[in-house]
Amino acid sequence: MQPRAVVTGVGHFLPARVVPNSEFESTLETSDEWIRTRSGIERRHFAAEDETTSTMATAAARTAMDRAGCGPQDIDAIILATSTADYTFPSAATMVQSELGITQGFAFDVQAVCAGFVYALSNANALIVSGQARRVLVIGAETFSRIMDWTDRSTCVLFGDGAGALVLEAQDGTGTSDDRGILATDLHSDGRYRDLLYVDGGVSTRTTGYLRMQGNQVFRHAIEKLTATAETALEKAGLTSADVDWIVPHQANIRIIKGTAKKMGVGMDRVVVTVQDHGNTSAASIPLALSVGCERGQIKPGDLLVTEAIGGGLAWGSVILRW
Repeated sequence: MQPRAVVTGVGHFLPARVVPNSEFESTLETSDEWIRTRSGIERRHFAAEDETTSTMATAAARTAMDRAGCGPQDIDAIILATSTADYTFPSAATMVQSELGITQGFAFDVQAVCAGFVYALSNANALIVSGQARRVLVIGAETFSRIMDWTDRSTCVLFGDGAGALVLEAQDGTGTSDDRGILATDLHSDGRYRDLLYVDGGVSTRTTGYLRMQGNQVFRHAIEKLTATAETALEKAGLTSADVDWIVPHQANIRIIKGTAKKMGVGMDRVVVTVQDHGNTSAASIPLALSVGCERGQIKPGDLLVTEAIGGGLAWGSVILRW
C-alpha cells in the first residue's frame, strides 16, 4: 500500500463586483474586442474594500471543508499560495487558520506567483506522503487588483481577484496510476527570466510597486515550458496525454491554453476554461477552475487531470491528479 493525497472537497469564492471589458474603455485606449482577441477575457471580479486575500481564502476554504465533511479539528496543515498576502507578516495562511477556528497543526504561505498553486499542491503531497500530515487544506487566493497600474493597458485588463481551495486527505493506494489522488508532480524555476514578470517594489527596497510584464516574452516561454512540464509529470506517473480526461490549466490567456493543449495533442473539449469569466487570478486560477469544473459537471470522480502553470520567477510546474 502507498499513501496518496486524495481530494475530498473543493470550493471557491469570487467577489461580487464583476468588471466587464467595456468598463476600461472610458479610461484606457482599449476595447472589449481588443481584450477578447488578445486574451480571451470578457470579465473579471474585483475585491471590495473590505475583502482581502485572507477573507476570500477563508470563504473558499469553508466551502471545501463543508464538501469534504470535515471540521476545524480535522485539518493538520494549511498551505496558502499567494503573492498578495494581507500583510508582510504574519502569513495569510495563519490568518485563515484563526478565522476557521483551527488551533492545531501549522500554516504557511507559498509564493510562486501564478505557479503558486501547483507548488502548494506539491508541498501538500509531500507532507501527506511522508506522514507529517493526514489532512491538508490547500488554497490559492489573490487580490491582484491592488497591484495594478491602471494606466498600463497591457496588464491591468488581464487580472482579477478570487480564491479556490481543496482538502487533501491521506488515503491508501496501490501504487499504480489507477489510484485516486496526486500521482506525480514536476516543478521548475529559472531566475534569469525574473524581469519578464515582476512587481517593481517591495519591503526590502522600501517601495510600493506595480505589476510589470513583457507579455510577448512570457507567451514565448509559456507554451514550451508548460507542455514540457506536463509531459514530464505524465511520464513520472507512467501515463501519456492520451490518458488525460481534463487539462485544468492556469487561466492566463486563451491563446496559451489552446497552444499548450494542441502541443500535447489534447482537444479543447478536454480542457476546463474559465479565463473568460475570471481573467488571470494568478495562484487562485487553478483551484477556481477545479471548483467551477466540478460545479459544471465536467470533472467527475476517477477522471485523470493535468494541472499546469507558469508565472513570475519564472516559475512553472504541473501536477497529475486522479479526481
